[in-house]
Amino acid sequence: MATKVILIRHGEPRYDEVLERGFPGMGYELGKLTDRGIRQAELRAKDPLLQGATLIVSSPYTRALQTAAVISRLMQIPLVVENDVHEWMPDTTFKYDFDIPKAFEEYVQMRGIGLKERIYPWETYEDLQFRVKNALKKYQEHEKILVVCHGIVMSALTRFDDIIEHCGVRETVI
Repeated sequence: MATKVILIRHGEPRYDEVLERGFPGMGYELGKLTDRGIRQAELRAKDPLLQGATLIVSSPYTRALQTAAVISRLMQIPLVVENDVHEWMPDTTFKYDFDIPKAFEEYVQMRGIGLKERIYPWETYEDLQFRVKNALKKYQEHEKILVVCHGIVMSALTRFDDIIEHCGVRETVI
């Protein structure tokens, strides 16, 4: 039996506190939702498309987890954190000693394919797909789940150039 997966991008984030504290590298992932982002999650929780889900699987990053918590509270369904549905990795060495926006630009230009001429050590599209699909396999006993994550992660299950708005939704199966 295939599991229906409703992918939900996190609500609008804010990074002012993170930047004020000078958090390097992955510290940026501690950014939480704006008030608007919270309202987006509250509205998404009322979406009839989400009805019938028995579990919410969330990225561990604050903006996704906060979105998932709002939806879980309003829909009264359980929430689990799944580390491997985290954001795309712009630096698989975790050193963050280069211009991250340039790494993303290169990723887009190469369509996520780790060609030998690439400069930056980003996670390939193929590796991202494998990581996310593998992480979701353990939830196949559910008929329908919600997965709250990140736009680029969602695109790994839809299509490379899929642009997803905050609290946007896509459907797939696993």
